[in-house]
Amino acid sequence: MLDLKIIRENPDKIKANCKNRLVEVDIDKLLELDEQRREAIAKIDVLRAERNASSKTKPTPEIIEKMKSVGEEIKALEAKIEPLEADLRDLWLRVPNLTHPDVVTSSDEENNPILEVVKEPVKFGFKPLDHVELGEKMDLIDFDRATKVSGAKFYYLKNELAVIEIALIQYALEIARTHGFIPMTTPDLAKREVLEGLGFNPRGESTQVYNVENSDLSLIGTAEISMGGYHMNEVLNEEELPKKYVAVSHCFRTEAGSYSKFSKGMFRVHQFTKIEMFQYVTPENSETAHQEILAIEKEIFGGLGVPFRIVDHCTADLGGPSYRTYDLEAWMPGKPAKDGSETGDWAEITSTSNCTDYQARGLNIKYKSKEGKVDFLHMLNGTAIAIGRAMIAIMENNQQADGSIKVPEVLHKYCGFTEIKR
Repeated sequence: MLDLKIIRENPDKIKANCKNRLVEVDIDKLLELDEQRREAIAKIDVLRAERNASSKTKPTPEIIEKMKSVGEEIKALEAKIEPLEADLRDLWLRVPNLTHPDVVTSSDEENNPILEVVKEPVKFGFKPLDHVELGEKMDLIDFDRATKVSGAKFYYLKNELAVIEIALIQYALEIARTHGFIPMTTPDLAKREVLEGLGFNPRGESTQVYNVENSDLSLIGTAEISMGGYHMNEVLNEEELPKKYVAVSHCFRTEAGSYSKFSKGMFRVHQFTKIEMFQYVTPENSETAHQEILAIEKEIFGGLGVPFRIVDHCTADLGGPSYRTYDLEAWMPGKPAKDGSETGDWAEITSTSNCTDYQARGLNIKYKSKEGKVDFLHMLNGTAIAIGRAMIAIMENNQQADGSIKVPEVLHKYCGFTEIKR
């Protein structure tokens, strides 16, 4: 959540930021509700002070009658505040974070500047297969039986690919641990207040969240949720920071509204495994922490030998809580090109965001400085590996003419084989 004081003092700036980020929220209405709420609270404070002062005097029938009236007025004002606060919170949650000054302003979510290309796309001397075709040929993935059991957009991993999933988890955890991240496994469910505090919308037609019937629990779409809520309602000492975690979790997404996006095979599914990095830091260290997470993502995929590039999200492509977001996009030989001219295109495999104090404010997570000052800390997240998409990139870029697949050398010690072949 954005600091209300910032919204009050900079309404035009906030309106412009919402417009740049393609977010529709009535800032004037929000400020009107905020003013009404503050006026009601101020009146209640005056009435309570009057009642407290009267309690210290000898009550007369007139005072007793007046205090009864004061009590009724307080109750009426409190009843008025409750719906005001609910409406205010609804608008407040929709206001996005501020935007890093270096982020490109654009209304086109595809207009993300390319900052770096690491390893050029693979050139094959044969027509490459996509991961679905490779999975069928090498008996590695079963989509049909997953559809029978769970529905569309689910899959079973088989044979060597099931082993590679575990190998990728071990590989990512090992690298993150060398950078001081504490390994974690997390619950797959979280409370609604945690999702809302982090800036995720657990309700509504366009939500990506699966909700559990007759409860306030939702299936998490990323360990950002479970790790973001880990220190909810806590005050951490500055000496403890940074807190650095790397978490393994299942992720569940409805993929509502994704009908026009690339979704073949394992690329866009309802359930997958992901390893997520998360940091809690002091405000002055959040930009450095963001660069650290990005560097670790580059180290992980550089080790896998996958061609990738780094993009910087423009304003239209930023998620609500994010101040700045970088993606790694891998070259996927089996993905159709956007213009339809040939096969092969870039696709997102990781993302890392600096959410500054936006999520900390929503979940009431603070730190106490060495001088004793208490304030909201900054929170950052970044994908170490999203297993499905990493496997797509590995399979398609390392395929051979006969359909066999070479396993990246960094995974050999974890999986015990160097090649998938029949």
